[in-house]
Amino acid sequence: MTGPGIRGSGVLLHVASLPSRWGSGDFGDEAYRFADFLSRTRQTWWQILPLNPTDPVCGNSPYFSRSTFAMDPLFIGIDGLAAEGIISEADIPRPPPFYAGRIDYLTAARCKGRILEKAFQRFAASPAPDDYKKFCAIHSGWLDDYALFTALKARYKGLVWSRWPTSLRDRHPEAMAEAASCLRQRVEKEKFLQYLAFRQWFFLKSYCNQKGIQIIGDLPIYVCYDSADVWVNSHIFKLDENKAPLALSGVPPDYFSKTGQLWSNPVYRWDVLKETGYQWWIERMGHTLACFDRVRIDHFRGLVQYWEIPAGEKTALNGEWREVPAIHFFKTLTEWFDRFPVIAEDLGYITPDVREVMDRFQFPGMKVLLFAFGDDDPMHPFLPHAYPRNCVAYTGTHDNNTIRGWFENEASPEEKRRLFRYLYRQSPVHEIVWEMIRLVMMSVADTAVIPMQDILGLGEHARMNRPATPLGNWTWQLTADQIVPEVEEQLSEMTRIYGRGRAVKTEQERSKKAQMDVG
Repeated sequence: MTGPGIRGSGVLLHVASLPSRWGSGDFGDEAYRFADFLSRTRQTWWQILPLNPTDPVCGNSPYFSRSTFAMDPLFIGIDGLAAEGIISEADIPRPPPFYAGRIDYLTAARCKGRILEKAFQRFAASPAPDDYKKFCAIHSGWLDDYALFTALKARYKGLVWSRWPTSLRDRHPEAMAEAASCLRQRVEKEKFLQYLAFRQWFFLKSYCNQKGIQIIGDLPIYVCYDSADVWVNSHIFKLDENKAPLALSGVPPDYFSKTGQLWSNPVYRWDVLKETGYQWWIERMGHTLACFDRVRIDHFRGLVQYWEIPAGEKTALNGEWREVPAIHFFKTLTEWFDRFPVIAEDLGYITPDVREVMDRFQFPGMKVLLFAFGDDDPMHPFLPHAYPRNCVAYTGTHDNNTIRGWFENEASPEEKRRLFRYLYRQSPVHEIVWEMIRLVMMSVADTAVIPMQDILGLGEHARMNRPATPLGNWTWQLTADQIVPEVEEQLSEMTRIYGRGRAVKTEQERSKKAQMDVG
């Protein structure tokens, strides 16, 4: 269980959005520089988006992946490979020019792919080190199947797994053994890439933790149909005899879409999951909790009630709510794990049964300030004076516009008037951003998280995602020159004023203490 905790604040920034010479952010040098920025500004949390492999077919959304366990090889830092001698400097070409401020997944994958291929060839030419063997043994429960799945996807030119030969689609032992043997080299390469990614991630996480920064990871509740997870565990999903989905996930009409959102993920067979003691979920949560210090569960409501849409529907309108054995499910998980530090994404229309589960297990919910001014309600739950302690307060999330983008392009005259009345003054647009950050930071919420785009005061062009819009998302990227001293000073000062800062000694203070110690 979780409950009220230590007062702190943090920044929301996807790893892919870090600056990079390679077109997409990674676990390399810039990630460490960002951790240093968080430390200097006294932050407690770095919230990220899912780290799983993305697919151009799905717009590189981190919420649609071919594995809920694997990490995206794009996050492997090239600088780190050279520093460790995994690849020679001579094997690293000059990066091609990239458009500043925009992630280029395709070009990054091509450039890094060639470098990582050379790294694998060097690796394969020598006996495997003990730590690699240990990694493969510890993660064999998902790694072997994922590596074979990825190799088979390459063999069949990206064809969805349900259209592979029936013997492979249905995982007949003889066909599986033959495929593993024929594709041994590619399978080994996929394991090697996962080894590098996890190794670098845990080095980075350890660095952050040593500086007092904890990582908030993100867990989508659903998995992509064309994934190793569904291929391996088809019995826990609603599929027909040909392994095609019988029903799909989504949400009914809401703030983001008048026709709802059709996500196209298969839904779970909760009766089967319950019979197995939720073993797959236990393995998934155990893996996730090992990777992060705290975990946001995306679309938490779907673990209490979920919107089921018959396969073949073009929109999410013709769905219906289905029940989940939520109390039994979460009781099983919280008893299994000594720590269960989750954040429930409880945005949208939330029913009393969802609140009952959250209250029973003391899961903190989310409060988004941008949603607070749509109604003339002095006790609107997203107004800062109405927050409980046990919640995570945001100006906005990856699904929202930036503060500036919202104010300039979305907020109605009535919403602006309500905002000015709440602030008790009418501020110019360049001051609105920090006024709204101040509201979140000064609230009673234990945790405050601000998207990096808002800290920089960026407009709508920096928005990360537009729900129900399939193209043009997930591409905003921080540039190295955007974090200027004035931004650091403002964030650090506001963190200190509202009691959210960690104790951070300045260089002058450290020098003074050292002199006293010597004396």
